[in-house]
Amino acid sequence: MPERRTVALVTLGCARNEVDSEELAGRLEADGWDLVEDASDADVAVVNTCGFVDAAKKDSVDALLEANDLKGHGRTQAVVAVGCMAERYGKELAEALPEADGVLGFDDYSDISDRLQTILNGGIHASHTPRDRRKLLPISPAERQESAAGVALPGHAPVDLPEGLAPASGPRAPLRRRLDGAPVASVKLASGCDRRCSFCAIPSFRGSFISRRPSDVLNETRWLAEQGVKEIMLVSENNTSYGKDLGDIRLLESLLPELAEVDGVERVRVSYLQPAEMRPGLIDVLTSTPKIAPYFDLSFQHSAPDVLRAMRRFGDTDRFLELLDTIRSKAPQAGVRSNFIVGFPGESEADLAELERFLNGARLDAIGVFGYSDEEGTEAATYENKLDVDVVADRLARVSRLAEQLVSQRAEERLGETVQVLVESVDEEGVHGRGAHQAPETDGQVLLTSGAGLSIGRMVEAKVVGTEGVDLVAEPLQGSFVPEEAAR
Repeated sequence: MPERRTVALVTLGCARNEVDSEELAGRLEADGWDLVEDASDADVAVVNTCGFVDAAKKDSVDALLEANDLKGHGRTQAVVAVGCMAERYGKELAEALPEADGVLGFDDYSDISDRLQTILNGGIHASHTPRDRRKLLPISPAERQESAAGVALPGHAPVDLPEGLAPASGPRAPLRRRLDGAPVASVKLASGCDRRCSFCAIPSFRGSFISRRPSDVLNETRWLAEQGVKEIMLVSENNTSYGKDLGDIRLLESLLPELAEVDGVERVRVSYLQPAEMRPGLIDVLTSTPKIAPYFDLSFQHSAPDVLRAMRRFGDTDRFLELLDTIRSKAPQAGVRSNFIVGFPGESEADLAELERFLNGARLDAIGVFGYSDEEGTEAATYENKLDVDVVADRLARVSRLAEQLVSQRAEERLGETVQVLVESVDEEGVHGRGAHQAPETDGQVLLTSGAGLSIGRMVEAKVVGTEGVDLVAEPLQGSFVPEEAAR
């Protein structure tokens, strides 16, 4: 019997990329590949790259070079780039990085097994010529669903596949294979984006916005619950647009309660929300539905009107603060996070002061701050009123210091609160998890003062008794869980 082919997937970037990797893993496993964790144990190392900003691109190149170093020292025979950076640059990346044995775009995903086998056999699969993926679907959202069948949409693999094509886990199994045993998993609501923010290149290589059908989202959530997942995080480039191409812009409001009722799911979290698209009904569902986390990942980016208009975005400090007041009037403990760009072309000292006014009044739980730099292919890269790099660096440091102080203050405001903590790690360093206001990897964590009888995946009610920067220290409440040894 011939030795089975082995493959390792190395994932960089956002939660959307993690979903794409698990779809690729499902396709490869269904075609007879053995999945291994360590690239040194794999015939082929597949690096799912990020192409968003320069730092992420550098990390992707470093990961490809690190995987290439394994060749000749172990089992690894080939290194292949997939993901956003591969899709965005195609032939250009292949020429600049000859260490990669293949650079595959999204259109290659459905034939990933054949592509890897060709490369493993010493053949060459020509890297694609990048194109603007916004042009692959009709301009009108209402016409997109019928055209989507002929367009590669990573993370949109069908559910209820014919027997033998999906992991053997019941009739609802999607073409997806989990790559870790974490109690939280992401589910794609949609792909692409119709917004035209002047600093962002994502729509050009991720394409126009297209929703997944609610039945697929529900069935994939049921399958993940069967795998032991307790928290579902809904991801896309813009979740507030979900359903607009299905004829119902309020589809998310009706889908969320259905997801919350899936057996085994303890918490559903929605990420990537646009402030300009927030609706009263959506706020109501997010703040009042059992098992739906009152969590708002709002993409503010700035709050000075002139900067926002140059970004081709909407809003201002007072409107944003009013939105937050509305949210907290319905759910005082709601979690809110956001990212901001400082040093945008034309940003004045008055604009920066306006952003600081917003940050001081917003009481955000987590804040990401980035210094502006040109992103090729974007409108902002053509702007003439660029700030000196030293000015951008100074403003980045200034706002980052303020953000660190403010999130620590917000954590202190939670002293005495009761939080629902999903346990994610139990080791010699203690028991750590996350509250409803904390998304994975980005928003801090909770250290439980007592871990007796706890295991990964348990949901524990605890009282916040201390803080460590953005992190919380919490004491499990008596009777909030049954220790496993007692349950047995």
